[in-house]
Order: sequence, then structure tokens, then C-alpha cells
Amino acid sequence: MRKKAAITRSLLVQQLANGEFHSGEFLGNLVGVSRSAIANHIKYLTEIGLDVFSVKGRGYRLATPIKLLDKNRILGLIGQKDITSLEVMSVIDSTNTYVKDRLHELPQGFVCLAEAQTNGRGRRGKTWVSPFGSSIYMSMAWTFKGGYQSMAGLSLLVGIAINRSLKKMGIKDCKLKWPNDVYHNFRKLAGILVEVEGQVGSDASAVIGIGINIELPNSVNEIDQPFVDLVSITNKPVDRNELVALIILTLTHMLKEFENKGLAPFLAEWKDADLFYNEYVYLVSGSTRIHGMSKGINEGGALLLENAGKVTPHHGGEISVRRA
Repeated sequence: MRKKAAITRSLLVQQLANGEFHSGEFLGNLVGVSRSAIANHIKYLTEIGLDVFSVKGRGYRLATPIKLLDKNRILGLIGQKDITSLEVMSVIDSTNTYVKDRLHELPQGFVCLAEAQTNGRGRRGKTWVSPFGSSIYMSMAWTFKGGYQSMAGLSLLVGIAINRSLKKMGIKDCKLKWPNDVYHNFRKLAGILVEVEGQVGSDASAVIGIGINIELPNSVNEIDQPFVDLVSITNKPVDRNELVALIILTLTHMLKEFENKGLAPFLAEWKDADLFYNEYVYLVSGSTRIHGMSKGINEGGALLLENAGKVTPHHGGEISVRRA
């Protein structure tokens, strides 16, 4: 039943995407349900962030047209013909969960994309607000032959890959916040959630989750920190398909180098984009607060803090970085 409803809503979105009016009767005939059922489906779509309104006698339409994620176009842009390497969903609970539940059967570099998430997840158990068609919600599967130890600094590498991709799109003034965020003018633009599966001493697989704000609706009020989206930065439309393809290409290339050389080749690039380099900051881990001058990162991805002339490394987990 849930799968049938998901298919119905996906068809409705594809029809509404052009921004024109469509009557309830027409939509009902299109998907094979009653007009009252259409009204219920439309209500659900508005609840997950799609800006649909209705006019008596004319039907339903989107406030503005949207360009949906297009699997074939993305595959074409990355030069990939293997359709099993990419999945584009309409509405999903979480792209990370989808990949995590299927890790052992997915090919290396598999990517799941969604138009909306009903249970998007951020770091430390926070919710990643995921309205329909407003952002990039993406997860990639990658297995490391070297096990857990070969993943040190992975979330930092992903941040660098996102920043590289944004630069190729003409957005050159973003910064990286240790250990897993991309910022613009001290407002959060993108987040990274890496989840690891495997046993010590054997291959380990990572689910690399990426969320990038593209054009968030004005009605979004659940985000508990300063944020920004790409359309606000560029003042022009952003092609999500193009950006997704860039990220897949860039990240895949960087992961292959990372497997062989670790984070070392990327340290200078991180330093250039480090949001807090040479600034006095504090780290918070539970009830512990550590002060110091931020001195970048080391080859293991640890944050380096200088205090009383001594530089010490601090690793991830529950630690966060904030301006003092």
C-alpha cells in the first residue's frame, strides 16, 4: 500500500513540475484514483515541503516550476551507463538508511538521491530538514580494503570534494568547518554524515551522506542555526543534476587517491578553506570545554589546537567547534 502511494505521489509531482494548472479530475484519471484521493495526496506533498496551491475551477499547480532530479541526465553527465550505480527516489525516509540497509549488495560508488526525506539525519542524532526538491540529499557507498584505519579524516575529504565541486560551479568563497560542514559567510550550506559498517581487521564500508541546501522554501523554520542556500548566494537558479554529477565525479576521483595516500595530499586544500584557521576557538565534548588556537588538521583528520605553546590533536565523536 505504501509503495503504491509513493508511486502515485511521484507521478503527481512529475505532472505538476511544469508549474501549470492541472484539475483534480485530470490528475485522478492520470494516476487512477478519485478526486478526493488526489486532495489527500496533495496535502501530503505540501506537508513534505512542496509548495502546491489550488484554485477552484482550475485545479492544482506549483507556486514555481521545479526541475526534478533526472537519473539519465546525471548518468550522462558523469559518463556512466551502469544504471545500477545510481538510484533516484521521490520521497524516502533517509538516503543513508537506504544505502546502509543494502551495503553488502551494492556496487562500489553506488549513489542514492532523493527529492525529499521524511527522516533525514544529521550528526549527533539531529534531524536534517529535507523539504521536497529544495536541496541535494545524497548518499554514497564505498568499501575500504584497509579497514577502519584507512578512513581517518573521511568526512574532511568529503567536505573538500563538495567545495571543489562548488568552485567548478562558480561558487568560490565557501569555507570548511571541522569536522563535517560547509559554510558561507558563517552560515551553514552543507553537512556530511559518514556512517561506518564492518569489523576490526577486515574490509570496512562507509555510507557517505551529503546534504546541500539549494533553494529552501520560506516556510522552513525547523533549522536551529544560521543557514543559507545556493540560490541565495548566487541569485540565480542552480542545476541540481549538474551539481550532483560534479560531486559524484569529484568525490569518486578523490576517494581513490585517499585510499592510497590518506588525507595528506589534501591538507593544504583544507587549510585554504578552513573556517577557523588561526582563530581562538573552543571544543565541546559533553561537559568538557577545551580552549585554544585552531591550527588546522593533521593527516589523521584530528583538529590541532595550540594552547600555552603546545599543539595537541583532538579527534571527532561528540566534539564540535564554535567560535569563542
